[in-house]
Amino acid sequence: MTEGRPGATFRETNDASRFQAVPLAHLSLELGHLAAQDFEAGPERLREHFDRVRPWADAARTAAATAGGPRVSTCFLVDDYGTSCATPAKLLPAVLAEAERAGLGIDYLARESGCDSGDGIPVAEGVAARIVEAPVPGTDGSRPPVVRTGWLANGRRSAGTPDDTGVAPADAVGWRPPAETTARSHSVFLDAELWSRPAGGRVWSCSFLAAVWQLARLGLLRHLGGPVLQPTPWPPGKGFPDDWDVLPPVIRVNSSAAPFSAYRTCSVLPSRLLPVEHAVRVVLEQVAVEPRAFAQVSRRALSEGVPVPDDVHHRITYAFYEGP
Repeated sequence: MTEGRPGATFRETNDASRFQAVPLAHLSLELGHLAAQDFEAGPERLREHFDRVRPWADAARTAAATAGGPRVSTCFLVDDYGTSCATPAKLLPAVLAEAERAGLGIDYLARESGCDSGDGIPVAEGVAARIVEAPVPGTDGSRPPVVRTGWLANGRRSAGTPDDTGVAPADAVGWRPPAETTARSHSVFLDAELWSRPAGGRVWSCSFLAAVWQLARLGLLRHLGGPVLQPTPWPPGKGFPDDWDVLPPVIRVNSSAAPFSAYRTCSVLPSRLLPVEHAVRVVLEQVAVEPRAFAQVSRRALSEGVPVPDDVHHRITYAFYEGP
């Protein structure tokens, strides 16, 4: 990774012997990505969530087995980034208990704030430095790049000003509609904010941190040749701390779990997160993944007879259930 913070530079090592691979499952199955309001709603909200997740999780496991992938690991992401969640000691036992009640064992628990900075590594800034904006036909380069604006689009932005009715017809003088770069018949254009800049530094968007989360689950993050956001074993029966910052970014709560990272990911989420995950795909389409990590994963998948798509964003799938 390369990081743009003044006074600090992080580079990939050229020593291939230090470039580490990570253990890989066939599928990383996310059983939830819930925020403070979900937990504040009480155990009934968690129970409803896992009850709705169960049939989709079963379907994902069946599909993985059919595709020749017996190794499936499960994970659950807690949004503790910039929010006032209950303490890990209070919240995490309830998450594990409700998942177990629904017949869904959780192998790994993760903190979203770890996708910003985990184990002392500026993970999000490293991924941001690897964004390569897709060239848009017909643009002149006058718009500042994403590294300055914090906005990333999947095509050409609109130009000009709508007329005084507030409507912007395609034939309005001086106005040009936005256009998706890979549109077929009609565009589905998205311009996603990746971070804001309040006093004191960047605040990452949920969609950008979720993109980092996907790269971690795909085993594609490295820093100085070493893997990033790898799980810390959490002994059975060990209590959870009262402070989120004390908890490692990713913990393994099932000692017999398949590896955390995998060739493919599937996330079962409430439908309100669909726009966020659309932005995730836009980000992943324009991140230049570390080529050695990408080659490692692709070669190993091929050796197991489970070839994966060349495009990273095609390695992720979703199931969205109706609900809050």
